[in-house]
Amino acid sequence: MTSPDAGPVHFSRAAIVGVGLIGSSLARAMIENRLTDEIVGFDADADALSRAHALGVVDRIAADLDGALAGADLVILATPVGATKTLIGEIGGAVADDALVIDVGSVKGAVAAAGALSPERFHFVPSHPVAGTEQSGPEAGFASLFRDRWCILTPLPRQSERYKAAVDRAAALWRAVGSNVEIMDAAHHDLALAVTSHLPHLIAFTLVGAADDLETVAEAEIVKYSAGGFRDFTRIAASDPVMWRDVFLNNKEAVLEVLGRFTEELAVLQRAIRWSDGETLAKTFTRGRAIRRAIVAAGQERDVPNFGRDEKKS
Repeated sequence: MTSPDAGPVHFSRAAIVGVGLIGSSLARAMIENRLTDEIVGFDADADALSRAHALGVVDRIAADLDGALAGADLVILATPVGATKTLIGEIGGAVADDALVIDVGSVKGAVAAAGALSPERFHFVPSHPVAGTEQSGPEAGFASLFRDRWCILTPLPRQSERYKAAVDRAAALWRAVGSNVEIMDAAHHDLALAVTSHLPHLIAFTLVGAADDLETVAEAEIVKYSAGGFRDFTRIAASDPVMWRDVFLNNKEAVLEVLGRFTEELAVLQRAIRWSDGETLAKTFTRGRAIRRAIVAAGQERDVPNFGRDEKKS
């Protein structure tokens, strides 16, 4: 269901743990929209943290995790899913009472399970902004990343009025940076994202790897003739390897279920090509075209040739 409008939101101090693409983009969006008085940053990569500070993504940097969390009424865990699960278990003693804690990972079941063990004196609201690029690091972030994109919240099964208010506050934060907000069950989220995000990335990684292994096609030819579909697969395959490793390790059941269905569909197409079954091929391609048009109609993509790419620069 769609979350009700929660109105404006403001935080006195936001702590961002992880200053990569999503963390730095959210920081920039919060600065642009004046949603916090101060942003404190922490990252296990000291160099990335220093660069984020130099870029103005964070107001100051903390020497350790506890220092970042001290006094923060908003904590953003912008780390790979595996690290997020660990962090949820580590931050309990340092987070302020009634602080809102959110994550930004694309797997919610494993994170919600870890969050269910967290103290109820602060409020963990699992979040997934369905937005991103193949770039990483604090330099890759930009304030408009979440604009007109969806952010899915998968709240813990806590019924207190304080927790419900925290969910509303999380929704208000994401709306304030431009997102549309929806609330759903964590298991349903993980299955839906296995279809729309996780399997496409797995296919891209696999296809690019298979092309690299094909001894009869030289690497120079792969690069030279990469205009079109293969080039777009390589864009997806350029995504952060650690992040995607954690996605597949923590959403294995849903990914394997969707991968099984995909394998069955692939076998159907394999037979159709072998037996020159044009009718089956045409039906499959027509269905794919209809879904593409629906995505454009929903405002999730622009209806322009070549994805709006300037061929002189691409």
